[in-house]
Amino acid sequence: MKFVRILLDDEYQWGVLEGKYVRLIDGAPYEDWNYLGTELKASKAKFRAPAAPGKIVCVGKNYAEHAAELGMEVPDQPILFLKPSTCVNDPEAEIPYPNTVGRLDYEGELAVVIGRTATRIKPQNADRYICGFTILNDVTARDVQQKDGQWTRAKSYDGFAPIGPCIESDLNYWDVPVITRLNGEVRQQGDTKQFLWDIPALLAYITECMTLEPGDIVSTGTPAGIGAMQIGDTVEIEIPGIGVLRNTVGRRKGDVRA
Repeated sequence: MKFVRILLDDEYQWGVLEGKYVRLIDGAPYEDWNYLGTELKASKAKFRAPAAPGKIVCVGKNYAEHAAELGMEVPDQPILFLKPSTCVNDPEAEIPYPNTVGRLDYEGELAVVIGRTATRIKPQNADRYICGFTILNDVTARDVQQKDGQWTRAKSYDGFAPIGPCIESDLNYWDVPVITRLNGEVRQQGDTKQFLWDIPALLAYITECMTLEPGDIVSTGTPAGIGAMQIGDTVEIEIPGIGVLRNTVGRRKGDVRA
């Protein structure tokens, strides 16, 4: 089942994408919901990020080849960092390129949407807490990351987490490709079977220290092949079964041209 979030009459509305139509529902997919009995053509819908997370928990260096391309050692336990909710950006929207950033990178990732409150869960029970899966671009100001020596500022600019295009509730997350294209050229091509830590292990590790709430997102790490984006570029992240998250890069609003 593919859950989407659309803008309808200046209000956000949840729905289920079925072929060429969106059937509206009365709540978020990670809440109790019912069909409203209303549908509209998908071609007429204004799709927005299909989640409204209180927090985005990201996993660093979950692919060994990505750690190697950064010149870093493979960690002996998951590396976690947070992106604030103000990073959330929509499918087809512009990714802002701040004029104070020297290098802006894409990072295509499979993201888990949490379906129920999770605290100190066991790996074998992890699926009970998953609402579904979506795509996230962990946009990164690479030069800021290198300058700061830690990742918070580089990962946290407004609009640095495009999400979408839907939440897929039925996905074989154990073995699914993650493909990133820049201006039509494949730059990343990984697979979740290459994870250093699989999703159940990650959810157990994260919830040992923090509670995950319904709607929160866990982004599972990016494969090798990261690279820079420029203003005017188009970046597409594809995960079969979910779809394609597509965004362009634009100048941050309000920034003065250099």
